[in-house]
Amino acid sequence: MLLEKEIVESSAPADLTPRQVRREFEGLLDQGVALRPAGEAKEDPESLLWGHAPRHKVRLFDTAYYLTDLRYDDDLGFFVAYVYREGTRAPRQRAIHPRIFYKDVSLVWRAATHFIATDEENWVGKGDLKVAMVDGEEVEYGAEETTNLPLEIQCALDVVSRRVKRARRDDDAMALILRHAPPDRFEPYRDFTGPRRRAMADPRNLVNRGKPVAWFARPGDPGSLRFAAGFAPDFEKGILEVGRSGSRLYGGEVRKFRILSRNREIQYQFLAAPRHVWIVPPQTLTREIMSYGVRTVDVHADEDLCVPGFEYHFMDEDEDPPCLHTQIPQGFAGAPSEEDPSRADASPWLEKLPVIQEFRRKVRLPG
Repeated sequence: MLLEKEIVESSAPADLTPRQVRREFEGLLDQGVALRPAGEAKEDPESLLWGHAPRHKVRLFDTAYYLTDLRYDDDLGFFVAYVYREGTRAPRQRAIHPRIFYKDVSLVWRAATHFIATDEENWVGKGDLKVAMVDGEEVEYGAEETTNLPLEIQCALDVVSRRVKRARRDDDAMALILRHAPPDRFEPYRDFTGPRRRAMADPRNLVNRGKPVAWFARPGDPGSLRFAAGFAPDFEKGILEVGRSGSRLYGGEVRKFRILSRNREIQYQFLAAPRHVWIVPPQTLTREIMSYGVRTVDVHADEDLCVPGFEYHFMDEDEDPPCLHTQIPQGFAGAPSEEDPSRADASPWLEKLPVIQEFRRKVRLPG
């Protein structure tokens, strides 16, 4: 099935009080819309409302995102979110899916697919698995960009996150809402992978016929960045939205610029901090949203296009011999972050990308 596309200039939080949001939400349940958590709350779904009732609403296309105030545990800051896709079915054939939306250190809001909790680790699912070549061998990895929430609602989620002065601690939400996977289950479940497989089975839905929209002609050379015809960002006429966030890691206010490609087929988000500019993985403009609140079709681009301002780069002394773990292209790691020494400054790479240089020339930044 060919997916519809639509360009949306912005998606702001609904102008509703928390009481109105809850009344609207409970009205859906009264109409027979099912509440379907995947975790422990599936035995008594409506018990979620005792401590996790929604207070905010954001809408995109025919999908409503109902959100609690911001929560946190030892590892994440997050919302308990309820994804409701209206569609054309009768209310009793529809469902509301509770999810966990969290903000990654790259300042992108994502949906957790499942979680693993053992004595050794507490890990949330990072999306669909993809294959990469490492030292001549195929290695599976979690493609985190597949869990990125639509770029159209990223700024709206930032706005909602600022509506409380202090987030509430919540150590129960993960287990109530997410599937508790066995320790070796990094792949998401079929309710996440299935809609993606179906959407991308139709070649008409593949962006640039399934080929990358951006790549490096010479690996490790930032100046060799190339874009497929029409897929470069349009800094002159393509800026749709400018939002703001904040981060201690990045030294203060961060501006978020959502920008169309020149051919109006995909969209980018550029993040501009006091000393860094980086790019969020690009997305399609398709209207289809799955029950996790994310899109079903990927945009393929070289991952080195989307290195965040600070990225993992540290020596693991627990290994024998000690081993360097890095996600910054070789030779381009800067100084360690004062906030998080496991991450290094990636600006030596980023500032040599021609697209970052063009952004700095053409887009007016604050300050």
